Amino acid sequence: MARYKSFGDVQSHLDELGMFHMNLGLERMQAFVAAFEACYGRGPAFRIAHVVGTNGKGSTSAFLENIARCHGLRTGLYTSPHFVSPRERIHVNGSQLGEAEWVELANETFRLTETVGPTYFEFLTCLAVLAFERAGVQLAVMEAGLGGRYDATNVLAPDWTLFTPIGLDHEAVLGGTVAAITEDKADAMRTGAPAFTAPQVPEAMTALRRRADELDVALTDTSGFPLPDERGLGMKGPHQPENARLAMIAWEQIAKDIGVPTVPAYLEAALAATFVPGRLQFVPAEVGNGRPAFLLDGAHNEHALIALRAALRAQSVRPAVIIFNCMRDKRLEAMLPLLLGMGDGPVLVPGIPGNERAAKPEDTAATIGTRAAPVDDMAAALDHEAAARAAATGGMVLVCGSLYLLAEFYKLNPRLLGDSGVRGPQGDSTT
Repeated sequence: MARYKSFGDVQSHLDELGMFHMNLGLERMQAFVAAFEACYGRGPAFRIAHVVGTNGKGSTSAFLENIARCHGLRTGLYTSPHFVSPRERIHVNGSQLGEAEWVELANETFRLTETVGPTYFEFLTCLAVLAFERAGVQLAVMEAGLGGRYDATNVLAPDWTLFTPIGLDHEAVLGGTVAAITEDKADAMRTGAPAFTAPQVPEAMTALRRRADELDVALTDTSGFPLPDERGLGMKGPHQPENARLAMIAWEQIAKDIGVPTVPAYLEAALAATFVPGRLQFVPAEVGNGRPAFLLDGAHNEHALIALRAALRAQSVRPAVIIFNCMRDKRLEAMLPLLLGMGDGPVLVPGIPGNERAAKPEDTAATIGTRAAPVDDMAAALDHEAAARAAATGGMVLVCGSLYLLAEFYKLNPRLLGDSGVRGPQGDSTT
């Protein structure tokens, strides 16, 4: 008998597992791989590009997947977290899977993992592998969730590994220094699988090179290559050319390894069409509805806030209001000077209902100081008089601090998710 009869059943099971429940170790994923091999008589048939790092993983993954798809490959894309529905995490050839297919895949995932009890992220990782296998994917771009050494995606031997910029984040789990965090992420490398890295701070680059030498992995530092023009990218911000460059350089090796010629026109079209919600996403004002313009960005740590500040300065933008909150484990005191320097107006701090990791709005507001006002939730923030004043005066509202905070915004405005992923070379939705 099927464990799940509807997509609602799948969501209920995921809720029971708990999005933030962690159980470090790869034994459950290794058991899944063994069960997969027993079922199929082999491992997954698709090639894997593994994207690891602190910031820029989602954007880099989207750029790479779109480049590969525009060159004719049948692709899979696995990213996290999602904003409104877990369906956003898995794309095949640029499209989300239908609910009925999710039910089928979830039942197969349950059958192969029932005895080992996977976590939320492990269950979805297994489901993605089965989805890509069923769809005949040729290249799967898999974004790591947290770290590298014990991340669920790390049980799948990659053919290529990409490292986005590495900085301080999740210190309680990965270590309290950039070097320690990089050592954890560097364990995603595999002997015989070329690796590529975006520019890194010295201690991160040292740790990556040390691990690459230990495994005899060819590690390419992409900082030696020219940056693409930001004006030709579908995602804006001074940090996006580095993400695009990492994807482009890795693609050149991937294309060579699988025997696909790179076509400059396809490459250009792919970079221009790539879109991921919540990455410096501008939402125009709705004058008739009294809604201000919004800038949505998932900046959730110091490194990401530095990039966001640079983007705002490059565009001479100072938001009239900031809506901000973060997870309890973030280094809020270090983030505040960056946050408060972006604008002079009030900071609204909403609660994030149902999120056990989220900081309490009154605690965050107290740390920020007199400019901050705690509010119950995102709806209260959007209805706050400060947001109304911004709308009346033509000011912009910046929403940042956590992808989970942005999720609350998208729940109220789901149309702004667009296709919630990559677009085809003509920019049309493929979902």
